[in-house]
Amino acid sequence: MLSIGEFSKICEVSTKTLRYYDEIGLITPDEINPENGYRFYSIRQLKKMLFINRLKSYHFSLEEIKAILNAEEDQSEERLGIALIRKRMEIQRRADELQYTLKRMYEDIVTLESGLPVMSYYNRIDVQLVETKKVAIVSKRQVLSRDDYAAGYGAYFSRLYETIASEALTLLGTPMTIYHSTEYNPAGNDIEFAIPVREAVDGTRELPGGLCAKAVWKGAYSELTSVYAKLREWTEQEGYILAGLPYEVYVTDPGQAAAFGDIVTEVYVPVRKK
Repeated sequence: MLSIGEFSKICEVSTKTLRYYDEIGLITPDEINPENGYRFYSIRQLKKMLFINRLKSYHFSLEEIKAILNAEEDQSEERLGIALIRKRMEIQRRADELQYTLKRMYEDIVTLESGLPVMSYYNRIDVQLVETKKVAIVSKRQVLSRDDYAAGYGAYFSRLYETIASEALTLLGTPMTIYHSTEYNPAGNDIEFAIPVREAVDGTRELPGGLCAKAVWKGAYSELTSVYAKLREWTEQEGYILAGLPYEVYVTDPGQAAAFGDIVTEVYVPVRKK
């Protein structure tokens, strides 16, 4: 048996953390002295603690680790494999985001060295006034947080494509999202995932056409706030007011883009003259 101090030293986990892991049922001492409360761990628990440390190094939360440890024995390897694949995809996405951030920082440094302000990119966002046509859409409306939206983007559109296939509908364009919330809420926003189709049938609805301020953005979705700011500035300067729900059309499938900088998104804001 190993004292909590010895176990802590070998696994490089503080005794305070070990006590917390005991409280949440992640790993509990094999033996506790009833007289003095001293905690002891068995040699076999070393491997379990090392496994927990390994999963933590992969950025699994304690809740996720606990679920993996508590899986039925005949399902444990399968669940671990699925969890590792998902976590790897999540970390790869973060790594891509960091790489894109580094690229932007480099561009800002070059911009400053050229004697231009960092925000000069904002003035290069081109706004056009366009007339859009009404179109039928297959859609699903959901209240989602930013993280939920990012994680579920593919899943929601996949379900819509399944509906289109089962109903034998004809695609008319690429996926889009329509934003129903009047303000930003970190806890969740009212978002409608939609795909335009030719047929107006039960289960579809009409997206009205009309006058729109439109801008095209090539880059990460996280930077679309600059596009919306520019569109709002343009409408104010040109004497227009908002006349409907803003929406985004995803010209490029993010899964097919080689990098964040290759993603192309069209942003539309319905407007009318004051």
